[in-house]
This record gives sequence, C-alpha cells and structure tokens, in this order.
Amino acid sequence: MKISDVRVRKINSEGKMKAIVSVTFDDCFVVHDIKIIEGQEGLFIAMPSRKMPDGEFKDIAHPINSETRNLVADAVFKAYEEKRLEESESAEAALL
Repeated sequence: MKISDVRVRKINSEGKMKAIVSVTFDDCFVVHDIKIIEGQEGLFIAMPSRKMPDGEFKDIAHPINSETRNLVADAVFKAYEEKRLEESESAEAALL
C-alpha cells in the first residue's frame, strides 16, 4: 500500500483541532476528515468517526496496525507542516 496523495483541506490557527486532511491510497481509495489535533503531548491524528447514541465516538475507518498508523501519521504531519510553511510565506509576502 502506498499513500499517493495527502491534501490539507483546512487549517485552524486557534483551538485544539489544527487541520482536516484527506489521504489517498494507491491512487484509488480516499479517506476524508482525518483531523490533526493538538494534545498534551503534541500533535496526533484522529481518524474519521461517528458519534454513537451513547455519546461515544467510533472510528469509521482506521489503520489496523501501528505500522500503518505511523505511515499515515507521518505523511499527514509532513503535508501539514508544508502547508503551514506555504501559508506563512504567503502571509509574509503579502505584508511586503
């Protein structure tokens, strides 16, 4: 399995949710609404989930092993940092 595309769709500068991301696998399957969350120990990804009647959240799609979760997380964080840098540079250029 190969991650063929990561799209950072929305970046928030305030609050704990920092971004919403879509990840495409093997140019044929996409998972939308992966969230980048700022926790007490740094950033982590939250897979798309649905709120159950009992108030608990249940993942809709998620990696089934830590190796795959790390692969997804690394690709998501890399795309997020690139997008933040790009937006920061754009903001600086607009000020000049």
